[in-house]
Amino acid sequence: MVLLRFAPSPTGSLHLGGLRTALFNHIYAKKLGGKWILRIEDTDAARFVDGSIADIRRSLDWAGLEYDYGPGKGGPHAPYFQSERRDLYQTYARKLLDAGHAYRCFCTPDRLAETRTMLQKRGSHATYDRACLHLTEEEVARRVRAGERSMIRMNDGSVPRRPKPKDIVFGDVRDAHASLPTDPVLLKSDLLPTYHLAVVVDDHEMGITHVLRGEEWLPSLPLHLDLYACLAVPPPEFAHLPLLRNADGSKMSKRRGDFAVSSYIEKGWEPSAVLNWLALAGWGGNPVTSTAHTPSPEQSEVLTLPELIQQFELTSLTTRGSVLDPQKLTFLNRRHLLAQMQDPNALKRIADDAMRLTRERYPNSDALDTTDFAELVRRMDGRFTNINSFPDLVAFLFCEPDYTTEEARAMKSRFTDEEYNSVIQASITLLSDPEEEITWDELTLYGMLYDLRDQCGLPLKKCAPILRHALTAEKVGLNVSTTMWLLGRSKTLARLKAALEDRS
Repeated sequence: MVLLRFAPSPTGSLHLGGLRTALFNHIYAKKLGGKWILRIEDTDAARFVDGSIADIRRSLDWAGLEYDYGPGKGGPHAPYFQSERRDLYQTYARKLLDAGHAYRCFCTPDRLAETRTMLQKRGSHATYDRACLHLTEEEVARRVRAGERSMIRMNDGSVPRRPKPKDIVFGDVRDAHASLPTDPVLLKSDLLPTYHLAVVVDDHEMGITHVLRGEEWLPSLPLHLDLYACLAVPPPEFAHLPLLRNADGSKMSKRRGDFAVSSYIEKGWEPSAVLNWLALAGWGGNPVTSTAHTPSPEQSEVLTLPELIQQFELTSLTTRGSVLDPQKLTFLNRRHLLAQMQDPNALKRIADDAMRLTRERYPNSDALDTTDFAELVRRMDGRFTNINSFPDLVAFLFCEPDYTTEEARAMKSRFTDEEYNSVIQASITLLSDPEEEITWDELTLYGMLYDLRDQCGLPLKKCAPILRHALTAEKVGLNVSTTMWLLGRSKTLARLKAALEDRS
């Protein structure tokens, strides 16, 4: 069975790069008819951050990326925390020792530091002089019995021959052993594994068939393939995902910028839009592996998760890092909201969120209990790009206009007093004539604006802003006929009369 895994470290909030990796694991597993695991790589206790695991699970749940096995779900590959798999790593380290592919190193931290300095002065690229490789079995046994602390290192000189590294995204990869540490440490003196041993052991034991991970691990691929060869087990297929970068080209990380998924949740972005945004970053234009059979979507194409699963191809990912454009997220979020409003269940969820946010903003408004938020959301017709902006857009319904603000004063200064008063007085007359009481719907109110234009002798581009000022005191908002319709007859007339009496 095709089996993938997403294996974050609990060192802080899940960030966008991690969510993108989880997304691609989810997409690829579903595309191939397989499953995926959430595995927590928590052997580095010094970097552990309380709440990280809960944040990771909450972020995946918000995004709709449901893993098949892992924390809270169980499954045949448990345990799913590396800290609970320590005995397994020690067993594999002993296998490597017994086969001659690893050896014990008793060097102290001070000696290792001195050795690195000495090798650098000699111009060597080595990081260790391999002093402990030449200890006899008797000497090793004696020092172990004496209780000396030791670590287990890989013996670079004993690695079996294996194929050259190959990656689904990057193609043939240079076997750059020179950039790796000399005889890398596999098991530390505290009996905890390094990442390299743990990840190879876990992926093999869990039966992982495809490893999708960040490009930062590409230099480690030769080492991991060496370990598979030393253990005489087949490696999975590898695909390294190009990095997400900051606007200045630097690698996006947890420590720079506001890239935590929790922040995007709090700011009201739609999970479907965020996934769409992340998936499109770097999708297309791979000169190494893409073919005519792997077309790429437009870089602003609106795609749901099922559509992403259907269209996605790893071989279409570019090998270049990608900068996330915030404007693209704004565009995609609006389009996803519009699409979801066509579904009654999704509309109800959006309306419930809109009501909750509006109640939080205007808790004492009399209009809250009489507002049909589902209808109000529909009437917005895509005017809001983010659910968190909804209360600002409908503020005129729940609080009286403030004509004293700088924005309101600037709006009114564009008109003479004669123009302003003429439009307001004529509107009051048209809307309250007892002999010709107009039907209170948007179409009729829209037609009333043309009657207003003719009566006042002013163009619509002057009449409408004057009414907007009187009704909302805000420069931007819904069209005037919609605003009046939503306010209702009595509130509209009351605000027009208040504006006429205002001397701000």
